[in-house]
Amino acid sequence: MVALLYFYSLMSTKINWDALGITASVACAIHCAILPLFLSSLPLFGVNIIENLRFEYFMIGVAFFVGVYALYHGFKKHHHSWLPLLLFSTGIVLLIAKVSFHPWRYILLVPSVLFIITAHVLNFRMCRKHNHAHSDDCNH
Repeated sequence: MVALLYFYSLMSTKINWDALGITASVACAIHCAILPLFLSSLPLFGVNIIENLRFEYFMIGVAFFVGVYALYHGFKKHHHSWLPLLLFSTGIVLLIAKVSFHPWRYILLVPSVLFIITAHVLNFRMCRKHNHAHSDDCNH
């Protein structure tokens, strides 16, 4: 019974997707910038997380799906502004370019994370400003 009540409380809890998107972006930045300093000895033990393309694309995918969900919700239900989606898309494209153009990875990292975080912060502020923006696509 206690487990059922706990599960119900988890299901009724609202998730701030913008905060989760900002957290995912910051985690990505920490992974890309600081992790190599601390984990440079892992290849000696056969572990290669620093230059692992699958892990890089996985982190970009997590940031992408969390961001798209948060920004789409804000766009559809609150502010109807394309600006956060445009900033976020620019950040994701720069993250993919960072992985693809390895010598430019540190130059592309900072603007990509700044674009993504700015998109989430802007979306969060716009959602608070417009509790619900009525437009042609509203069903009431």
